[in-house]
Amino acid sequence: MERNSEQLLRFAKTTTLGKLFYLLFIHSYQLGIRIAAWWNPKAKKWVGGRRQFPEFKQQGKKTVWMHCASLGEFEQGRPLLEAIKQKYPEVNIVLTFFSPSGFEVVTRPDREAESQVADHIFYLPMDSPSNAERMINAIQPSLVLWVKYEFWYYYLTAFRKHGIPVLMASGLFRPSQPFFKWYGSMWRQMLNSFSYFFVQNEASAELLASVGITHNVSVCGDTRFDRVIAIAENFEPLPLIEKFCGSNRVIVAGSTWEEDEEELIHYVKSNPEIKFIIAPHEIDKGNIDDVQKEFAGSVLYSELINNDQQSTANGQPSPGNVLIIDNIGLLSRLYHYAHITFVGGGFEESGIHNVLEPAVYGKPVIFGPEYEKFAEAVDLVDCGAGISVNNALELEKVLTELWNNPVLLKQKSESAKNYVYSKTGASRKIIDFIQEKRLLTN
Repeated sequence: MERNSEQLLRFAKTTTLGKLFYLLFIHSYQLGIRIAAWWNPKAKKWVGGRRQFPEFKQQGKKTVWMHCASLGEFEQGRPLLEAIKQKYPEVNIVLTFFSPSGFEVVTRPDREAESQVADHIFYLPMDSPSNAERMINAIQPSLVLWVKYEFWYYYLTAFRKHGIPVLMASGLFRPSQPFFKWYGSMWRQMLNSFSYFFVQNEASAELLASVGITHNVSVCGDTRFDRVIAIAENFEPLPLIEKFCGSNRVIVAGSTWEEDEEELIHYVKSNPEIKFIIAPHEIDKGNIDDVQKEFAGSVLYSELINNDQQSTANGQPSPGNVLIIDNIGLLSRLYHYAHITFVGGGFEESGIHNVLEPAVYGKPVIFGPEYEKFAEAVDLVDCGAGISVNNALELEKVLTELWNNPVLLKQKSESAKNYVYSKTGASRKIIDFIQEKRLLTN
């Protein structure tokens, strides 16, 4: 009895201390982002999007609430929303985002297909007891889908208090996360708010088991595989891109940052016979101007649309070999035109961006050294379709080898496509669970 009392006291202390640090983080984050909003456009959108509390009339229908941190998580969750729309057309769907990178893209007028997967799209109000209660009262969800990560204490514990089923889709856990630390009691409370975990790999299931979560976990893979396959199989051509590429060899570099572009500059200058399509991760005017300066003689995609400057009088592609994409939404289709791809982010601690988008088309994927946190990148390296480089010299060596060895290039291309298609079915497993448990039927 005395030992149990000591354990409860220690749990209470760590939980209380955790809440204090959590509240400090929440308030510090809000203050910091409001200050940043004075000069940072993304922060300004984050603040502006939360000025009014989301309101809509509940129509007496069952409602699914999906929360996504940003655009990447939306792409993961989208196959589930589309399947729910098809299976349960009478159900209301509410989609919330934490980041402007998701909300601003999905709600753009030219992204109607994305916005149609949900009946209502909002920013998630900052986590607090009152906001959690207000959102639950407004949405009245029958089911909540939480995609991959982003854990908000007051929202998750409120779902549990109200008896609302919460499913985690494509969950991915690492030993470094606070759930698995001695001080993580408050974080483990968040885990206990989930009704069921659909995780990407066995390692995640084992980590959950280490904190006593075993009966409500399934390893079902990553729903992003279903999404990228759907995109590839419904590919829509881009005539101006086809014209730019012509019959040349093509490298598409997607979601690049300055560090990625620095590794590419020398190779681009040294190989004018190769066509390069560069899609920077940030497309604000300042960054696009900087990228243009790095790649002299490059042309913007917006210029290609407005003036068709890459055409000569006889309709043949112009001599320019670098096209910079200055809009959002094309990248997943651009990879179709590549012979070899490069995915950015791998020279920053945050790590690489989406490597599945090029792999699904059967393209070798090159990236920087920061990729170990991304299971799909590790898998691509293991199967020979992904190649990590540490610097420009290694990049040039790899590209030269691939161009000079068509058999090797073909092998890596086939390995990439085979890998993606071998991982399908995660969305189907989650939808089957929803049906089996009758979570959306009376």
